[in-house]
Amino acid sequence: MTSGKTLILGGTADARQLAFLLENEGYEVLLTLAGVTRSPRDQGVPVRIGGFGGAAGLARYLREHRFDLLIDATHPYAARISANAVEAAGRANLPIIALRRAAWESQKGDDWHDVPDLTSALSALGTQPKRIFVALGRKEIAELSDAAHHHYVIRSVDPIDAANAPPKRHEIRGRGPFPIEAERELLRHQQIDAIICKNSGGSSAAAKLHAARELGLPVFMLVRPTLPEVPSASTPDETLKLTTTVLAFQTQTHGHRE
Repeated sequence: MTSGKTLILGGTADARQLAFLLENEGYEVLLTLAGVTRSPRDQGVPVRIGGFGGAAGLARYLREHRFDLLIDATHPYAARISANAVEAAGRANLPIIALRRAAWESQKGDDWHDVPDLTSALSALGTQPKRIFVALGRKEIAELSDAAHHHYVIRSVDPIDAANAPPKRHEIRGRGPFPIEAERELLRHQQIDAIICKNSGGSSAAAKLHAARELGLPVFMLVRPTLPEVPSASTPDETLKLTTTVLAFQTQTHGHRE
């Protein structure tokens, strides 16, 4: 019988919930975090923090620790990690599945503008100075300086690097989920003219979109990158079912991994 030893590439609330579900079902789970967030919240399961050294390093880790399954439950915009995961699974001759939450879809009253990248979003905002609410990762913040005429309200879990931040900014520390009422008040209080964000999906960060709809604010949404095609599910519960199916098939066809 396969042990059900599963490595989850995480960093999302969905990954944390999935790890909890799998552990409750008796699977041996290790949840990995890239280490981008300096103060990650307690995950409730065994955790490994740090990178693997690309696809080759991840494949080596999977083989050495005799995992039975790899689950990619990273952020929808972590395209490089997802690509490395598929390559590593192939090298290690290991099945891989993904938890890929559904993207948000615009509703009546939304004023969304899909843009391929942050540069395009800044260009679309024009030359007239505006107050922009930014919900992006710390790595993208430096690019905001290319449009330094705007004033940015930046929310992040960790402090941003002041040396790479735009000169006109207001920083807010916060970790979702955020109530709609609080998001509405934030946007009003900060006199926000537009929002720049990623289409992360899920409920944790969706409140700002509800508030933007109510206030009639434009949202410049960075489109999702193309990810490798692997068997996937959109919720932790569905991914648990998929895990059970894949591991059962693995046991029937290959038996216990040596």
